[in-house]
Amino acid sequence: MRKIFMLLGLSAVLLGGCANNHSCPDPSEVRLFRTPTEFSVNAGLKSYYDGDYAASINTLQSVVDDRAATKSEKLIAYKFLAFSHCITPSESREQRERMCRDSFRRAFLLNPEFKLSSAEAGHPIWGPIFSSVKSKISK
Repeated sequence: MRKIFMLLGLSAVLLGGCANNHSCPDPSEVRLFRTPTEFSVNAGLKSYYDGDYAASINTLQSVVDDRAATKSEKLIAYKFLAFSHCITPSESREQRERMCRDSFRRAFLLNPEFKLSSAEAGHPIWGPIFSSVKSKISK
């Protein structure tokens, strides 16, 4: 149901027009969801930012399991899967860390140059796990 409201909201914004030509975005910058997978990535990120980590995990797991997903879509999904697993309150600490570590490891297997921003890498919960996985992959 949330997906329908998101699409309706996006449609209203796009169809609402601009107050003047200076406030209109460049048409080449306007993006609609091109694929169902891209829509799923965005839905998973929305759930994450809304604090619904269980929904985020379910949605992003479907992205990494989708053969049609691009490498970049899977990397984003693995990154936010790791973040979600690290902080979800419904799992034990041991389980959270194992799932977080596994998601980071899978991201590195997909792209050995996988990185986090400095703010993300410095996070007190997942930063040390990321560093640990990165050091093991680098060896």
